[in-house]
Amino acid sequence: MASLTVWPSRLSGRISAPPSKSYTHRAFIIAALARGESRIKGPLLSLDTKATIEAVKRIGARVRREGDVWKVTGTGGKIVPRETVIDVMNSGTTIRLMGAVAALSPNPVRLTGDSSILQRPMGPLVQALSSLGANARCEGKNGRPPVVVHGGLRGGEVEITGSVSSQFISALLIAGPLAEDDVSIRITGEARSRPYIEMTLKLLELAGVRIRHDSGLKRFKIEAGQVPEPIEMEIPGDFSSAAFPLGAAALTDSCVTVENLDMKMPQGDMRIVDLLEDFGADVSIEKRSVTVGGCEALNAVEVDCGDNPDLVPILAVLGSVADGHTLLTNVPHLRFKETDRLKALALGLGRFGADIRELREGLRIHGVRGLRGTRVRSFGDHRMAMAFAVAGLRAEGKTVVEEAESIPVSYPGFVDDMKRLGAKMEMTG
Repeated sequence: MASLTVWPSRLSGRISAPPSKSYTHRAFIIAALARGESRIKGPLLSLDTKATIEAVKRIGARVRREGDVWKVTGTGGKIVPRETVIDVMNSGTTIRLMGAVAALSPNPVRLTGDSSILQRPMGPLVQALSSLGANARCEGKNGRPPVVVHGGLRGGEVEITGSVSSQFISALLIAGPLAEDDVSIRITGEARSRPYIEMTLKLLELAGVRIRHDSGLKRFKIEAGQVPEPIEMEIPGDFSSAAFPLGAAALTDSCVTVENLDMKMPQGDMRIVDLLEDFGADVSIEKRSVTVGGCEALNAVEVDCGDNPDLVPILAVLGSVADGHTLLTNVPHLRFKETDRLKALALGLGRFGADIRELREGLRIHGVRGLRGTRVRSFGDHRMAMAFAVAGLRAEGKTVVEEAESIPVSYPGFVDDMKRLGAKMEMTG
């Protein structure tokens, strides 16, 4: 296992945000269903997205790379798997989106992954696919992977919870247009992480797929027989990843610019720009970049993070030294990520000396004057590892983040980028 050692640091300089993981997943999967050749420029090449690229090859798409452009020859919706097993490794997005795509296959496809994936909920999606006519089952206990899916989608009406993962909904939206009959989807409960559903709808629209929905994204009507057209797009920079160096600048009273950030493409986590201002940081926005000038003292915030669960780790780090009580709420779905992130943040930041309390659906944090360096587990979760590394930049003494080999899941260049900005950190093991 790899460890990341971090020492207190001040930062300065400019880096480029890595490409969006969420857009990369969706672009390759939609391109794999299209008729004809799609061109995807500048995708993120991380452990998670490589799992998706391998998965679309296994269901019959052809993928080749020419420099920074990836060309995907789609299946036209006629899935003929080249392999009976898809190993998604650690990628929850891959198993959920490709789980629905596998319902278009005439032959069984088994989707599995690492020990973390085998704990991720799949039951609501498998039940929804079964309601739409697919043969789908979970081999794990209590609706957990591995999952086996095939048989084609007949269509019809289906209900699915929005409280566990927006990926279930995105999965049905991607596969639904290729059903034999029209599909109606009704979301029960609160639809969390709505910006990710909006992102899916944006890319489907780019591929010529028409989906009617209400303003609250609770009801969807999908006309049958819509084969996606080839797409051509450049993957935008990822605000979810950029949140870590931007947050680090605010935490250490430093000045950092992150380029390759497009404020016009739908990404819910661009909210980090406003939230850093709420914390008291000096933030400026240019055409394709964001600069954080830091601040001497951070102010506590109260944030409903239901649509932005991936921001909670860096927000919790900032809240740990902010003046007052920071409250991060409406994120029960964080308990079903690579690890239980609410518990992991409470345990990890507690080791730094933070006054943090785990709530049923969030975190309550009372800011302290300073953090102390420590040895902390990241539980093999990339966002935990990056959050604790950022905390180490403000902590007194040395910090060692264990199980840091997970960082390339979403941000392969994180350590190099942070060192380029002046962070004192070293990966070992």
